[in-house]
Amino acid sequence: MTLIKSISGIRGTIGGNPEDGLNPLAIVKFVAAYATFIKKNTKVTTNKIVVGRDARISGPMVKQVVLGTLTGMGFDVVDIDLATTPTTELAVAWEEACGGIILTASHNPKQWNALKLLNERGEFLNAAEGAEVLKIAAEESFVFADVDNLGKVYLNNTYNQKHIESVLKLDLVDVEAIKAANFRVAIDCVNSVGGVVIPELLSALGVKEIFKLHCAPHGNFAHNPEPIPENLTEISDLMKHAKADVGFVVDPDVDRLAIICEDGEMFGEEYTLVAVSDYVLSHTPGNTVSNLSSSRALRDVTRAHGCEYNAAAVGEVNVVTKMKDTNAIIGGEGNGGVIYPASHYGRDALVGIALFLTHLAKKQMKTSELRASYPPYFISKKKVELTPDIDVDAILAKVKERFAQYDITDIDGVKIDFPEKWVHLRKSNTEPIIRIYSEAHTMQEAEEIGDELIQIIRDMCK
Repeated sequence: MTLIKSISGIRGTIGGNPEDGLNPLAIVKFVAAYATFIKKNTKVTTNKIVVGRDARISGPMVKQVVLGTLTGMGFDVVDIDLATTPTTELAVAWEEACGGIILTASHNPKQWNALKLLNERGEFLNAAEGAEVLKIAAEESFVFADVDNLGKVYLNNTYNQKHIESVLKLDLVDVEAIKAANFRVAIDCVNSVGGVVIPELLSALGVKEIFKLHCAPHGNFAHNPEPIPENLTEISDLMKHAKADVGFVVDPDVDRLAIICEDGEMFGEEYTLVAVSDYVLSHTPGNTVSNLSSSRALRDVTRAHGCEYNAAAVGEVNVVTKMKDTNAIIGGEGNGGVIYPASHYGRDALVGIALFLTHLAKKQMKTSELRASYPPYFISKKKVELTPDIDVDAILAKVKERFAQYDITDIDGVKIDFPEKWVHLRKSNTEPIIRIYSEAHTMQEAEEIGDELIQIIRDMCK
């Protein structure tokens, strides 16, 4: 059993001893700590917290414990039940709530679940706020409400539809263009909440025909739910047989979007944000942001539009902060996460799908042709396992010194930007390893620079 406590929330495998898994006792402690943090810090007076969940098998159990704890802390709860992560984020703002909790372990397998914590803007807590919640939980410094001040639960199952309607109203979403294109679209929603909302979105957008894979939201994921190529062979085959124009795959909480070309080839998770940004920038020029481990293709496309690109530390909250600091009009992460402030500051696959289909309709080209129009990059992902006694920070400092003649970014590990490639080294917070991401114009070049850094690190450890 596993329980991981971090500044971004708490996640773990269901069951186990009180300190050894995501069980009711652990849930009560961390939800009570979050409620205490919200009481202390919120400026919102509604006394409401929104709770939404993905379709995991453990979802109903976790939700009941969360609802009971929040009402026991004196909060009223807006239970929106099965809802995507971006839907829950929007619901917090629309309800003018004090905060929100999303019950999802994102792309993790079915035995996992998690509590993702939101502020009153429907955005994830920052590092300092998350650390405060952990401190309250560790000290168990929370007080439950007396009988006259218990909260109430209000069920509201309208937010999936409201989310879809908000996407349709975005200025750059052209429903008529999508309808006129007569698209045939395949989807894989991995037996979670995407199976509820994505078909409804596509119908509202005027998609001609929808081919569904794994849309029953029962939580028994038909395959590993992370939307990466090795898990998407089934929809790849479907594309060819159904003669679909494009395929969309989402993770269980629908904040990541992978795209499949009409020939069954991967569009590339990194290129979801690139393509959507290209469309947005062609109509509303402005700044863009992605994290340090995301493809350089976004920088290239942004500069081609005469605009400025900036990089943020890894993590959605860091990307959002950088977007606000630079007034970016679009940003996100290379894992298929599109953040479009015209909608809200959160990764949103619904927004990504609507903007991408508009882009494809207006370009009047095949999905594979659109992909071929972007700069070719390949990312390699490796790691170096170290012994616990190794000072990882010291190793990273030595790497930074060794490559000082190149453009170095050290806001999150060490990233070395070479003229035609880059490599990014980050230490794990949970185990003695260094993750090494590298990108170049060919996979061979990306693998070679990654292997070179691995050897350098091993030599430094001798």
